[in-house]
Amino acid sequence: MLLYLVMELMDASLCQVIHMDLDHERMSYLLYQILCGIRHLHSAGIIHRDLKPSNIVVKSDCTLKILDFGLARTACTNFMMTPYVVTRYYRAPEVILGMKYKENVDIWSVGCIMGEMVKGSVIFQGTDHIDQWNKVIEVLGTPTMEFMNRLMETVRNYVLNKPQYPGVNFAELFPDWAFPSETEQDKLKTGQARDLLSKMLVIDPEARISVEEALNHPYIHVWYDPAEADAPPPQISDKQLEEREHSIDQWKELIYDEVIDWEERSKNGVTKEDCSDAVSGSASQSSSANDISSMSTEQTLASDTDSSSIDTLTGPLDESQ
Repeated sequence: MLLYLVMELMDASLCQVIHMDLDHERMSYLLYQILCGIRHLHSAGIIHRDLKPSNIVVKSDCTLKILDFGLARTACTNFMMTPYVVTRYYRAPEVILGMKYKENVDIWSVGCIMGEMVKGSVIFQGTDHIDQWNKVIEVLGTPTMEFMNRLMETVRNYVLNKPQYPGVNFAELFPDWAFPSETEQDKLKTGQARDLLSKMLVIDPEARISVEEALNHPYIHVWYDPAEADAPPPQISDKQLEEREHSIDQWKELIYDEVIDWEERSKNGVTKEDCSDAVSGSASQSSSANDISSMSTEQTLASDTDSSSIDTLTGPLDESQ
């Protein structure tokens, strides 16, 4: 699920898969893999910060990989609080509002991705960062004063001066007909999927579900494999590397050294195939590469980017800025 130094060819991005007729089993399994991937990142102190369908690729056997770590940062770096992250449609409220944020900004993005998988379209499609916030509160409702009190004063005044929204009930926002159809024999239910969405799409990060809790949610836990979900985190030899200035030639040398190190570890028995087996389970490789809609889990059930946030505006917070 995590990106290898040498990537194998995948069949499609999640952008394409979203518009296919997925059943609960496939949707749940894809989400499970995304959550496993970001759990490994978070356990190593890394926040991806740009999760979106175009950064996730899928094979016809339903295995999945997370791509594009260009905005990923270790949680200890000074870059952690920058608003210059996350494609707007998948940007967490705390990022939009210039608050301090932590790993579960990635969970908000996963919730937006899941919502898009259900509805077949972007759920919060703002035209700029201010409109993005408006779209969020129109759907999820105006946040509590407990949340407001953690905002900077200028941002809090702006948010309090906006119209107050009660929010849309999740059963209305994601009605039964939007989900895959289910039978009495299905172990995964629409109600479970909607409940998971309601726990990920929470404005207040303090109340939002964690990646561990999401992996243990009934809609996801049926796939839980300790060998995948509890695997050792990726090792980061120098967590302050990205905070230091390097020339292009120095970056090239660092990347070359990383590739050589990977090759040496591969010779010692840690091969790409071994890692793939460890994180992807025993999914079949026999499905047609030209028909993602026939993806088989082969397991037993057990865009638009801008660089602004509201806190970057020092004057009156109007939409013309």
